[in-house]
Amino acid sequence: MLTLAHFLQTLSTYEATGHEPAVSRVVMDSREAVPGSLFVATKGEMVDGHEFVTAAFKQGAIAALVDRPISDTYTTIDLRTTEPPAVPLGAPKPVCLVVEDTIAALQASAKAWRARFPAEVIGITGSVGKTSTKELTHAVLSSRYCTFKSPGNRNSILGLPLALFDLQPENEKAVLEMGMYTTGEIATLCDMTSPQVGVVTLVGAVHLERAGSMENIVKAKRELVEALPADGTAVLNKDDARVMSMADHTQARIFTYGLSSAADLWADNIYSMGLDGVRFTLHHKGESLVVQVPLLGRHSVHTSLRAAAVGLIEGLTWDEILHGLRNTAVQLRLVTVPGPKNSLIIDDTYNASPDSVRAALNLMHDIDGRSVAVLGDMLELGQLEEQAHRQVGRRVAEVAKLLVTVGQRARWIGQEAIASGLPQDKVVMLDDATTAVSTLEELIEENDTVLVKGSLGMRMDQIINALGRYN
Repeated sequence: MLTLAHFLQTLSTYEATGHEPAVSRVVMDSREAVPGSLFVATKGEMVDGHEFVTAAFKQGAIAALVDRPISDTYTTIDLRTTEPPAVPLGAPKPVCLVVEDTIAALQASAKAWRARFPAEVIGITGSVGKTSTKELTHAVLSSRYCTFKSPGNRNSILGLPLALFDLQPENEKAVLEMGMYTTGEIATLCDMTSPQVGVVTLVGAVHLERAGSMENIVKAKRELVEALPADGTAVLNKDDARVMSMADHTQARIFTYGLSSAADLWADNIYSMGLDGVRFTLHHKGESLVVQVPLLGRHSVHTSLRAAAVGLIEGLTWDEILHGLRNTAVQLRLVTVPGPKNSLIIDDTYNASPDSVRAALNLMHDIDGRSVAVLGDMLELGQLEEQAHRQVGRRVAEVAKLLVTVGQRARWIGQEAIASGLPQDKVVMLDDATTAVSTLEELIEENDTVLVKGSLGMRMDQIINALGRYN
């Protein structure tokens, strides 16, 4: 059980008494504090979490990690010295634990908590498909093992440490998503979690503006396979040259997946059945199996291959692997909802990159009905932003009958779609999602298939929320 003693012992020379209070949850948002929780005060560009310590305590938090004393009202325990901290017996709650760096203290505490348990960690990274791969891999491994997964999108140097405190002794496997903005962050996550298996999806121009170059993105993603032990396994995408370049940077065994027979695990005979999922043939060591999974889009074949690869590495039978792949309870970000005039809306508004937009366009094309693409700006693409938007525009011209763009950058999509053959009167270029709602209400026709996608900052979810009133 997680108690306050864990933090005191990890961050100082404190000796536990056995009477320390239990910690129910570790949070960085005071609004998420619950009775018994520990609040971590962090400094962001706009907000200093120390301003919300009192709010967290009012919500029921019993302790806070801070880098300075907050108030004489609270018991303060200074952990910045080499001497054992003076912890008053029967100290009134709540308490402030003062450390040099709250983020470093959070990460050290999470690392120590993970080290208490023997669960084997499967780390997943890549520019696209991390969450869907994590969810499906968890479903596959759960066919045999008690398996933990990091919740939601807690994949960062701040989010993943919070997730680790939910790890329990009974967990045999842990599937952890690992994200990054720049180099060094995945290495930090690996130091915390000690992965045995590392899965890399693909490398694309996501967070390019922050990372600086594609080379830096490759280097950052490569940190996962570099951290694997000699008896570990790196699961690499044979169809992505950037991913395969990582094979020379790990001491672990290499297991490849892809759409050609050059991979260890590969698929062919791929057939998208629209909303009914996708069917394909799996091949491994001379065995072939026809598989149908309830996932949307041809790109789901790669997701299935990754999850199946981990299942094989972990010793699962094909029956167990297929049971997991067919799990209809797997929650993925791309969903469909009914829209106005019996239309079908593909809600893929969580985020957008060139690769994920093209994959979503392919899915839209596989579904019956007039194809309507509603695409917002793709952000953080740096020097490649115009090129990437225009590449998407060329694909739009091939698969869509109507295009609505949202944002200034997305105008490049519209311009390129027109240049590539989409009639000009079938392209509408708008500035914001609010305007798009009223426009779509007029443009959507009976039985249309409408894809809505864009970066989070474009608030494309407003379109889904507005059109959802027709449900």
